[in-house]
Amino acid sequence: MITVVSDTHGRDSHRLTDHALSAIREATLVLHAGDFVTESVLDAFEAESTRFAGVTGNNDSSTLRERLPVAQTVEYEGTRIALVHGHEHTDTGLALFGQQENADLLVVGHSHRPSFRYIGDLPVLNPGSHADPRWYRPAYAELELDPFRGRLIEPDGTLIDTFTV
Repeated sequence: MITVVSDTHGRDSHRLTDHALSAIREATLVLHAGDFVTESVLDAFEAESTRFAGVTGNNDSSTLRERLPVAQTVEYEGTRIALVHGHEHTDTGLALFGQQENADLLVVGHSHRPSFRYIGDLPVLNPGSHADPRWYRPAYAELELDPFRGRLIEPDGTLIDTFTV
């Protein structure tokens, strides 16, 4: 299972609870689409994860920007997942990035709104924010391969939506 999170906006911890914390610990890959805010938060995620990849967001500290890229693509069991926070991208820019990376899925954050949609032929996942949902439901995502599918879930385990990539 791949667990996908974004927009933690923490100062000293990953701010994970309940089902979301278990999902991070059980995942074979954890992806974070930015806005950790501090290095302590990144360290907390890395400590809970077997394999971790993340990108910086617009609220991340300069020391985080030295440790993480603004965008990256992870290959996992033959599936290419591109990651970017998304605050500097239009839909056209996101589509071009996904195409450039030959991505099977693009993961973005920034809006705090959990969603799965397509930009043209490119599937785009925003896991929302598990800790700072603002006007939306708190959320994160879980992905399974073969077949490639996922679900948006509240931190307590309540299912929000399912999707097929």
